[in-house]
Amino acid sequence: MDIIRVEFIKSSPDVKSCPAPSFPEYAFAGRSNVGKSSLINMLTVRKNLAKTSSIPGKTQCINHYLVNDAWYLVDLPGYGYARTSKAIKTRFPVIIKDYLLQRKTLACLFVLIDARREPMEIDLKFIHWAGKTRIPLVLCFTKTDKLSALQLRHKLDLYQEKLFETWAELPDFITTSSVHKKGRNEIIDIIVRSINLMNG
Repeated sequence: MDIIRVEFIKSSPDVKSCPAPSFPEYAFAGRSNVGKSSLINMLTVRKNLAKTSSIPGKTQCINHYLVNDAWYLVDLPGYGYARTSKAIKTRFPVIIKDYLLQRKTLACLFVLIDARREPMEIDLKFIHWAGKTRIPLVLCFTKTDKLSALQLRHKLDLYQEKLFETWAELPDFITTSSVHKKGRNEIIDIIVRSINLMNG
């Protein structure tokens, strides 16, 4: 799939304010500062579609982008650390969960994980919750250009070991690098297959 047209549609403070559910939606979520904006820009081949920032917690709403007039790319707020007021920080999980549970057109959730980090409890809890609620998900390990092949393999093995403690069958995972455009084709392929299945 060539991404020809990307249009910012709306930034919504809650799921009730989201655009009409007219297209399948592919949502991206992860801890603050995981590299979500950079990955979205790499995926859409747009430099400044999603605003990158050195300050974690920049995304505070549900952002909808219409791609090729056919599907929505949804940028969800980061969970975890955010340099914002306590009231806003505590709203983030509610915004994310409400969207994931109530949005009927959600086709897939891409959960972003910083490949450089040891398995973190907040990521594991979020993945476990998403799996338990039967949300279709794919794990995307970001910033893999910061690791050697051996280091990356070790981190992936650690995650698999932790996930096998609660999962009988692991979700799909992709290794990505916004710097090297790694993982872009794999994400696009998942979206294309999903759309084709829905269209029969």
